Amino acid sequence: MTNTEVEAIVGGYHGDPFRVLGPHLVDGGDELDAGWEVNAFLPQAKSAEAIVGGQAVAMEKRHPHGLFSAFLRADPGAYRLRLHLYNGEVQDIDDPYRFAPVLTDFELHLYSEGTNYECYNTLGAHLATVDDVAGVRFAVWAPNAIIVAVVGDFNEWDDRRHPMRLRSGGVWETFLPGVGEGAHYKYAVRSKFEGYRQQKSDPYGFGSEIPPKSASVVENLDAYSWGDLEWMEQRAEGDVLKKPISIYEVHLESWLRGPRNEWTTYRELAISLVQYVKDLGYTHIELLPIAEHPFSGSWGYQVVGYFAPTARFGRPQDFMHFVDLCHQNGIGVIVDWVPAHFPKDAHGLAYFDGTALYEHADPRMGEHKDWGTLIFNYGRNEVRGFLIANAMFWLREYHIDGLRVDAVASMLYLDYSREEGEWIPNRYGGNENLEAIDFLRKFNELAHTVPGAMTIAEESTAFPGVSRPVYLNGLGFTMKWNMGWMHDMLHYFSETPVHRKYHHNNITFSMLYSFSENFVLPISHDEVVHGKRSLIGKMPGDEWQQFANARAFLAYMYGHPGKKLLFMGSEIGQKEEWNANGSVRWGLLNFRYHQSLQTLVRELNRFYRSQPALYEVDFQYNGFDWIDFHDVDHSIILFLRWSEGRKEFLVFACNFTPVPRAGYRVGVPKPGLYREVFNTDAEMFGGSNLGNGLGPLHTDPVAFHGHEQSLTITLPPLGVSVFKLESALSA
Repeated sequence: MTNTEVEAIVGGYHGDPFRVLGPHLVDGGDELDAGWEVNAFLPQAKSAEAIVGGQAVAMEKRHPHGLFSAFLRADPGAYRLRLHLYNGEVQDIDDPYRFAPVLTDFELHLYSEGTNYECYNTLGAHLATVDDVAGVRFAVWAPNAIIVAVVGDFNEWDDRRHPMRLRSGGVWETFLPGVGEGAHYKYAVRSKFEGYRQQKSDPYGFGSEIPPKSASVVENLDAYSWGDLEWMEQRAEGDVLKKPISIYEVHLESWLRGPRNEWTTYRELAISLVQYVKDLGYTHIELLPIAEHPFSGSWGYQVVGYFAPTARFGRPQDFMHFVDLCHQNGIGVIVDWVPAHFPKDAHGLAYFDGTALYEHADPRMGEHKDWGTLIFNYGRNEVRGFLIANAMFWLREYHIDGLRVDAVASMLYLDYSREEGEWIPNRYGGNENLEAIDFLRKFNELAHTVPGAMTIAEESTAFPGVSRPVYLNGLGFTMKWNMGWMHDMLHYFSETPVHRKYHHNNITFSMLYSFSENFVLPISHDEVVHGKRSLIGKMPGDEWQQFANARAFLAYMYGHPGKKLLFMGSEIGQKEEWNANGSVRWGLLNFRYHQSLQTLVRELNRFYRSQPALYEVDFQYNGFDWIDFHDVDHSIILFLRWSEGRKEFLVFACNFTPVPRAGYRVGVPKPGLYREVFNTDAEMFGGSNLGNGLGPLHTDPVAFHGHEQSLTITLPPLGVSVFKLESALSA
């Protein structure tokens, strides 16, 4: 150990600390000089001893800042260190520099190859027992660092005390005995370039501090005992595309605040939110990004801790409890996942080791100027492995039922939101991001190996095959949001009824492409904020007409092919836009119209789940037939929904004007007795109670709308009526 090395250790800039610290065989060329030297950097100690075989051997203080050495004749084996601290305390510890590497070369090879899809078990902080000593194994990828050290509340955040060992592929690792669950830590990274130094949160950390604090937290995910085996087994059965899916989209931070505007915890939400969603009859909850994010104003879409559920509402086991309770109450959990971009926060992934490690160095490929974020480098093995492992982590470790992938369009196109000269074409001269496309396909292939798991794309372009299998040259998503339908329908319903006849194509156009993808019909958080008005606020007319329009819109949405999604607050007719810093206006339920709209949503979900015609054939033409869409002047459309094998059908009659229509004739496919099974104008929903509810309706042998039989019905104002064949006419 030269003086230069001593100074490097004491100064915290020695790139190979295990070459100096710990036990080392000494051969001075003379048998009397041969032996073992134990070196330890202990700046917190006034003096120190090596405890070998129960005997204390005094250590020489080689440097005034705390570098100690002891010379031993024999191999010290599993020695310990006894520290005499400056405050008078005595502390016995295991020397982290006496332990051999923990990670295998094969694990590191797979990581560098980008094929270790469980690399969250390799990198990060993990409770471990090595040589019968309990502690934490740390590992981080930083190939352009000259030194990486673990700092935390266990070493006074001193970046000199626990430098790590560099392994192949640029992975740094160390085992720190005595560190346990709940420890706060970061990685102190010193780069080879430009003197860059920064304390970084763990990219693979399972826990974090509550923002604005930013340290990672050692967590034991194996400590939770799951109780959702029945749900997980049932989830794996059947075809998810043929099951009812109605999703309640939630921003946990603003669904329900306490009396002092404080956050509600995961365990509190496991009672209040789960019971509410169960009562309303939704099949799934979708959570805006739950991964740790430093800025609440991003709604979770600027993620720093990809493997850590936000600490705002509790610890990882608390979030597991929330998911578990959802499953035990028959509710699936979808989480928004953000592989498209990440923020520039200094403690996060950005410029991680003094280079563009996770992102592209060229801003023409690596930066979203609109969002102030950075774009992942999907062509780098370790980055692809990081993201795919993260997806698998949520599906496997947290039993998440589905991932809704944010901003897919921004991933697919190199010129997304860029002007001429601000982007670089791909190797064929096109604007497609070939690396991102390959990544999404691999992600979807692997995600679908988890029984019953689904993936949903938020994709707003006409990119072909988003929800088609990879083996058919698709991207492989289970489903895709139907953004076109959403924009058309909200534009149509924002028009006053007298003008709707000039926009009739808005409610019919979607059927030209509805079966080109497996669509979800979303009325999401993006549509009720930033001046777009709330759902009820988009509706024209007086209060009665606003709520009637909302009822008609929601019933039409449930009748239209595709799975359903509605953002929180819309189900009670909240008039204000969504406020992410407040709470849903639950006090509105004291008023009849708001309470009645909530009742409508509850009954729509019940009706939807009870009628196979509404969900079994959502993605093929044989699940839908127009009866008539030509009554433009009256803004009326009529259509059929069919179950699998056309065993059952429902007749939808939609009147999108406030004028009731009596004696309206509708062609139907079969003769017999029909009954009105749903009417948005029912009094219990806040309507005028005009409809066809007094008894069954008999078909007439009058050909109409291309059918040999027809019904004469009453269409309520701004209402949707649904009819079902009660008994067919016998031959």
